[in-house]
Amino acid sequence: MKKIIIINGPNLNLLGKREPEIYGTSSFKDFFKELKQTYKTIELHYFQSNIEGELINKLHEVGFQYDGIILNAGAYTHTSIAIADAVKGIETPVIEVHISNVHARESFRHKSYLSANAKGVILGFGLKSYHLAIQSFL
Repeated sequence: MKKIIIINGPNLNLLGKREPEIYGTSSFKDFFKELKQTYKTIELHYFQSNIEGELINKLHEVGFQYDGIILNAGAYTHTSIAIADAVKGIETPVIEVHISNVHARESFRHKSYLSANAKGVILGFGLKSYHLAIQSFL
């Protein structure tokens, strides 16, 4: 059984409440239940933190034992060399995910420090971006 973890960064705990016109009205907790029902043959885990160091610690913890990591680092995507280094330093492949099309938003969101170290990048498909990332590991 494949072991995949979704790691979400800052403010993604506010999904369903924060800017629903961009991020939708579903909470990630409810969406994760749906994912687990859809992908019953995968051992699917979830972690969220608003704290950069906790995201790095989680990447270090799972980055040598999981089959895949789906990482939505939120705004840290555009600012964190430390998270980029953590992704580069682990063995588990990472798919960078964004709910919105970051290239259609503010210019500071156009730069990702993570992309060069990720297996791939999926963005702009709403929560379906997570489905696409899971499917890339199957």
